[in-house]
Amino acid sequence: MSRGLDRRHFLLHSALAAVAGAAWVRPALAAGSGRKETFRISLAQWSFHRALAEKRLDHLDFAKVARKDFNIDAIEYVNSFFKDKAKDQTYLAEMNRRAADHGVFQHLIMCDGEGRLGDPDTAKRSEAVENHFKWVDAAKVLGCITIRVNAASEGSYDEQAKLAADGLRHLTEYGAGHDINVIVENHGGLSSNGQWLTKVMRMVDHPRCGTLPDFGNFYEYDRYLGVAEMMPFAKAVSAKSHDFDARGEETTKDYHRLMKTVVDAGFHSWVGIEYEGDRLSEMDGVAGTLALLKRIQAELA
Repeated sequence: MSRGLDRRHFLLHSALAAVAGAAWVRPALAAGSGRKETFRISLAQWSFHRALAEKRLDHLDFAKVARKDFNIDAIEYVNSFFKDKAKDQTYLAEMNRRAADHGVFQHLIMCDGEGRLGDPDTAKRSEAVENHFKWVDAAKVLGCITIRVNAASEGSYDEQAKLAADGLRHLTEYGAGHDINVIVENHGGLSSNGQWLTKVMRMVDHPRCGTLPDFGNFYEYDRYLGVAEMMPFAKAVSAKSHDFDARGEETTKDYHRLMKTVVDAGFHSWVGIEYEGDRLSEMDGVAGTLALLKRIQAELA
C-alpha cells in the first residue's frame, strides 16, 4: 500500500474516531433534521460468535458485514477473535484499513480471559491488570475509545468490591494515560448485581471508569433495576437479544422499557446489538434487533 493511501486511511479513521469519541458526551443531530438522536446503534462482534468460531466469517471482514449488510456505523470487537494479534502492528493496521474502507468506527474491545481484576492474591491481581495493558494499547492503535473488562473476584460482598475496585483503579489509570475508557459489564458473579457494581464504580471514582449495562446478563437480579442502577456510570450499552415474535418484539425482555430507561438517563451514545439466540440465524437475529431498535428510536425521538 502506498504512503499516500496509508495516510488517507489514517486520516479517515481519525476523523471517524474524533466524531464518535465525542458522541457519549453529547447526542448527535439526526441526519437531515434539527432534532437530537435518541441513541446510536453499533454492532457487537459476539453476535457472530458461531460464524467466527466455525470460520464462516473472518475477523477482518467484520467491518464489511456491519456496513454492507446492516449499514451500521460502529463496531465492538471481542478480543478472543484476535487474541494473538494485540501486539501485531501489521494486523492492527489491516483492521484500521478495513474499517476505514467501510467508514466504520471501531468503538471498543471486549476483553476476556486475561485474569481476575479482583483476584484476592495481590500478585495475580497485578498480573491481570498488566495483562490488559496490551488491549489498551491495541484500542489506542485502532482508534477505539473504550475497552470492556470483567470485575471477577472472590470473597465476601464487601471484600470483592474492594478488590475489584483496586484492580480497576490501576487499570483505569493506565487507560487514562492513553485516553481509553475502562468499563465493566454485568457478566456473572457479583458483577451481575447492579447495586454491587455501582458500589465498585463509586469506590474507583475515576471519570474514565464506567459500566456497560447488558440487557441479558442479570440472571437472578432484576434486569430493569440493574440497568437503571448502572446507567449513571454507563459509557456504552449492550442490547442483548435472543428471540422475536411475529410482531418483531423481543420475547425475553421488554426492550421498549429498557431503552426508555437508557435514554431517560441522558445516554445518547452507542447501543450495541448483541444477538445471542439460537432459533434464528445470526444474520436474521441481528436484523431483527436492528429493526426493533430503529422502531424504538422513532418512538423516543
